Amino acid sequence: MLPTKIVAVHLNHRSRATESQVTLPAARRGLGISRDPAAEAAMSREPGIDLQDWLSRAVTAVGRWEDTFAPFDRHRSLHVSEERFGAAFEEFTQRLRANYPFFHPSYAGQMLKPPHPAAVAGYLAAMLINPNNHALDGSPATSQMEKEVVAALAAMFGFDEHLGHLTSSGTIANLEALYVARELHPGRSIAYSAEAHYTHGRMCGVLGVPGTAVEVDGSGRLDVGALAALLAGGQIGTVVATTGTTGLGAIDPVHEILAVARRYGVRVHVDAAYGGFFTLLAGRADRAGLAPAPWQAIAQCDSVVVDPHKHGLQPYGCGAVLFRDPSVGRLYKHDSPYTYFTSDELHLGEISLECSRAGAAAAALWLTFQLLPPRRGEPDGLGEVLAAGRRAALDWSELLGASDRLELYQRPELDIVCYFPAAEPRSLAEIDRVSARMLADGMNDKENPVFLSTLSVPADAFGQRHPDVAADRDRARILRSVLMKPESESYVAALHSRVEELAVR
Repeated sequence: MLPTKIVAVHLNHRSRATESQVTLPAARRGLGISRDPAAEAAMSREPGIDLQDWLSRAVTAVGRWEDTFAPFDRHRSLHVSEERFGAAFEEFTQRLRANYPFFHPSYAGQMLKPPHPAAVAGYLAAMLINPNNHALDGSPATSQMEKEVVAALAAMFGFDEHLGHLTSSGTIANLEALYVARELHPGRSIAYSAEAHYTHGRMCGVLGVPGTAVEVDGSGRLDVGALAALLAGGQIGTVVATTGTTGLGAIDPVHEILAVARRYGVRVHVDAAYGGFFTLLAGRADRAGLAPAPWQAIAQCDSVVVDPHKHGLQPYGCGAVLFRDPSVGRLYKHDSPYTYFTSDELHLGEISLECSRAGAAAAALWLTFQLLPPRRGEPDGLGEVLAAGRRAALDWSELLGASDRLELYQRPELDIVCYFPAAEPRSLAEIDRVSARMLADGMNDKENPVFLSTLSVPADAFGQRHPDVAADRDRARILRSVLMKPESESYVAALHSRVEELAVR
């Protein structure tokens, strides 16, 4: 394979950046890690972004911008020799090898995958400048990018107007939404489903607000009848609906929850941290399509949270919170005597509980959205990435339905598949034991590893779905796989075969 010329920029801040030419193997995907010749030849036929080249261009672009300012001497305390750096970097890269292969479709455990190359290049370029999106004083370029990507997210959910910003995580985004809920309905509780993310109960504790878990139906979705009975008591100020629970991937019936909540004058917050981008598949006519009603209802809810660092192809951490009523910004009102001075425009720190936030996160998301827009029906948009994972989950559910070694726990709604070994005796204790053994055997196999996760489910929930299984313990672990990488669609048959092998050991 022919080498690719890479331009390395030496920024000495005393003169114009000088360029030296080095040669490195061409990178076709991933992070430029060399493969065997056959694999490299296959990659050379694939279209895509040469990440190694674009990372070099990012460094070059920032260097040229820096050169427009007066030269200065770097302080010698920052100097590190090439030899010392090389030794430390070698140890660093070796330690990174302790990671599981999140990039590979054989990793079907947790919600992990590498960011899109556009996000990597965008993040690196902005990170070299290191803007802080708290105030326009520290982020004139990336604050504007953040406003644009937040507007794109608001449009994706159907908000006519909005107030919102990026956060460091879905947890912080939900904290902000629940903070606003507390301020608007002081003294009233917050309700969420028993399958909702644990962050809601935890954040209610942080905010000093009573939290109430609502029972779920036989598919892990919030039970609307139970919610109505709870709201009738008059103690609830906000109810949280989840579009994509992190355990099962269940979609709460947002449209039904909204109708009940409005009847009692209760606000609705949507936790779409995991599943929010699946709104791009709502109403699609093909098999990847989702029933539109829950997703369309989000436009009439009071707030929504979504995590671009999950299905938005971004590096951790990048969350977002959006409010339908911009006037809630008054609840964040504060003053800072040393910021907010370069512009009369809204500074993002004025509508956020977080102070310092990486401008690089906004830059990475902005560049990604230019290439994969989050618009429904876009033929080359972000929705096609999610559609592949959704089809993979449906394909695997069909394979599981035909298997005599594995059983489907419940039909997947998004891209999370839950299943269990067809163990004998047919009891929760044996299913739990074999599931744990399969998890360990798969990840410890040096020749052909596969990486799964487990989900602990209560006996009554298991019995609702599989009443023929003996409930000889209170809970049991089952197997859970997240197929959020689009490559899972072409790999799912091999994944199924490998997991079947584990089941009979």
